[in-house]
Amino acid sequence: MDDSMFDNLTNTEFISIFVGNPRLQKHDRWHTHVDYEICLHTNSMCFRKKASMVRRRYREFVWLRHCLEQNALIIEIPKLPPWNPFFSMKNVEQVRQRVKGLQEFLEIVLHTPLLLSDSRLHLFLQSDLSIKKMQRCAFGKTRYTVAEAIQRFDGGCVAALEDEASRDSDCESNSSSGLGLSVDSTLHGSSLHFFESSDRELCSFDLVVHKSSTSIDQD
Repeated sequence: MDDSMFDNLTNTEFISIFVGNPRLQKHDRWHTHVDYEICLHTNSMCFRKKASMVRRRYREFVWLRHCLEQNALIIEIPKLPPWNPFFSMKNVEQVRQRVKGLQEFLEIVLHTPLLLSDSRLHLFLQSDLSIKKMQRCAFGKTRYTVAEAIQRFDGGCVAALEDEASRDSDCESNSSSGLGLSVDSTLHGSSLHFFESSDRELCSFDLVVHKSSTSIDQD
């Protein structure tokens, strides 16, 4: 292999995404919901952080798809796995299909360069902000910018940032979000490659047995 071919390989942009490890989150004695681990690894200039892990629930995926659909009218947004009123963590095949569908959704989204310009996608993948706070942050209505929310997220920093900002939650930020609404033109010709994690299981199941009266809010 000559030097030019080696340079092309090492300089190739990639985005690797993994969705798995579904987990029950308990609200109270009667209500729980399921969330999913999202691991991102990339060398793309579109992302401020090259590696991150966050947990999101199904309804947050639905919100993200709606945002992308509004922001990219000429692009067909991939479908999410359908909502299932009989979804159960005890049904291994249901969980496996849900996780597989969520991962395929994100893979297609991240393989569409135009969608990478949406700051809400970045907040979804690399912060732990709620839907309401992601929306406000993306439109510059928080004290912290998109870049700050992402850069300071390490499992606790963003929470502290939110607490500080909540005192001025109605104040609009004058700072730039740090993520523009358009992708650098050089990226539109780039090829984004997804690395298959063949040595990892699609998901690991932390199946928790609850009393039959416990309600699981799958959204």
